[in-house]
Amino acid sequence: MASIKAVVSVMGKDQKGVVAKFATYLAEHGVNIEDIQQQVVHGSFLMDMLVDLAELSISLDEMITGLLGVGKSIEMDVRVTLHSQRRRKRVALLVSKEPHCLEKLIENHKSNQIRGDFVCVLSNHEMLKPIAQAAGIPFEFMPSDNKAAHMAWLLERLNRYQADLVVLARYMQIVDGKVVEAYRHRIINIHPSLLPHFPGAAPYKQAWESGMRVTGCTAHFVTESLDEGPIILQDVFHIEVGKDTAEDVKRKGLELESKVLSTACQMFLDEKLVVVDGKVVFRPGISAFLDHEE
Repeated sequence: MASIKAVVSVMGKDQKGVVAKFATYLAEHGVNIEDIQQQVVHGSFLMDMLVDLAELSISLDEMITGLLGVGKSIEMDVRVTLHSQRRRKRVALLVSKEPHCLEKLIENHKSNQIRGDFVCVLSNHEMLKPIAQAAGIPFEFMPSDNKAAHMAWLLERLNRYQADLVVLARYMQIVDGKVVEAYRHRIINIHPSLLPHFPGAAPYKQAWESGMRVTGCTAHFVTESLDEGPIILQDVFHIEVGKDTAEDVKRKGLELESKVLSTACQMFLDEKLVVVDGKVVFRPGISAFLDHEE
């Protein structure tokens, strides 16, 4: 009998007997657990189970309803993802004038390092339109002189394109609260410093002027507080004090930040990120279990 793979994901407050409750329910209905990954972070329990539904003794709808019921009884969130129902997530790229992050994302997308669909490039300037067009990605822009109108336009376009992920690829505007709320923990920004150090403007110049010997960049989820969202990834580069100019520092930073942003994007699309108590936690994710089946 051919296998029918799915992943059961569970998340909630840590407590005794969680694995046993779900394992018992699945076994009683003919479901075989092939692999399991679990961890406890800041008092929260996270678990992914790779299961085979080939001998399921009830309907799929009944199984999912039952799992949701088990979760509700112990205040756990439950999600079931079938291998056959996996879809590529839709990614909206937001840019302003600097091309390096957009170019890196497109390069990695072409080499299949980013497994999602770039559905649009949205901007407050027209400058990067040729890059998007050359990659076959729809490009739209609206000036940001009227900030409220620009943000209303942005939210409407994101909704129209049905974005699953919004990537700020050096988009030099502060995203307003309505957009953040609509795409909570689905907007990734790259900041050119090791947050919480040097938030705000001109961080590379600040690092150079301060005599820092190491600085870097941070990929983080966007929240209502500027540059204070949950950190996904950070990486560093060295400054040769007395030798590197401010432009040298910026050049090193631009090269690194495009790589860090691209990697963070990949991790989100591979469902390896979850926010727990305001912090990003890495988990095996659906991809870790199901990729080898493709």
